[in-house]
Amino acid sequence: MARKQQPSTILQLKISLAHISPPIWRRVLVPATFTLADLHNLIQSSFDWADYHLHLFNVNGIEFGEPSDDDFYEVQDESKVRLDQIVSNEKFKFRYTYDFGDDWEHTILVEKLLPVDPAVSYPVCIKGKRATPPEDVGGPWGYADFLETIADPKSEEYDE
Repeated sequence: MARKQQPSTILQLKISLAHISPPIWRRVLVPATFTLADLHNLIQSSFDWADYHLHLFNVNGIEFGEPSDDDFYEVQDESKVRLDQIVSNEKFKFRYTYDFGDDWEHTILVEKLLPVDPAVSYPVCIKGKRATPPEDVGGPWGYADFLETIADPKSEEYDE
């Protein structure tokens, strides 16, 4: 039985929703041995997404996701790529898109490379700002309309 590789480095990542103001973001600590598939699951949990839409990572123009025979074009298998294989240094950025209809684009910034703290159970979300938009609200632009509507109980669309 293969032993799981123990991380030697922890990545502090800031994951921010693009095209939203004021910003919505999460700061997480993850092992450098995390795969992109692991990171996908963490983003889903951290942003309270339901994980019932397609997603894709874009790292330096290379797309990673869950390969399928139904794909229009080929994507690299996210489960086979660890963060320590793609992250070159602090300040490295890449993108994660969730729900191609709503187009929730996330910017992932590597803020710090840290030593492992044996007292911490990784991964962990250490900070964040603002609640995540609801699923299927229409992306950043639909979300702006949603916020306007819920702020006005007299709006015709308020009950909906």
